[in-house]
Amino acid sequence: MEIRRATTVAEVTAAGHLFDTPPRPEWTHRFLDAPGHHLFLAYDEDGAPVGFISGVETLHPDKGVEMFLYELSVAERQRRRGTGRALIRTLAALARERGCYGMWVGVDTDNKAALAAYGSAGGRYEGEFSSVNWDFS
Repeated sequence: MEIRRATTVAEVTAAGHLFDTPPRPEWTHRFLDAPGHHLFLAYDEDGAPVGFISGVETLHPDKGVEMFLYELSVAERQRRRGTGRALIRTLAALARERGCYGMWVGVDTDNKAALAAYGSAGGRYEGEFSSVNWDFS
């Protein structure tokens, strides 16, 4: 397995099957160009994309910078082989390199696979929290 930073819309589009819905070129371009936005792709031995992780640096006047692990996805056939853990560690290493004081992710409490992946990569479960959303669509 190889992990590389995504730098082009074509790379992300080729990994479209890993996303909830196909990535839109204009949003992908904007994400890749935005400072503090990061996306890494994992490739199998044949060069096929089998996972991705995205993160966004968040900055606050009294807290400094932390990394928000926005999304992690691993192809079904590649799960339980260390791909998710490797992607998480890649983003965590970048966060440290960029001076982030920490990294966090929101995850559904019944998502056992995600909780296991985050835990195996050094994450610490801190209990439940509520999510409040605004829908502007």
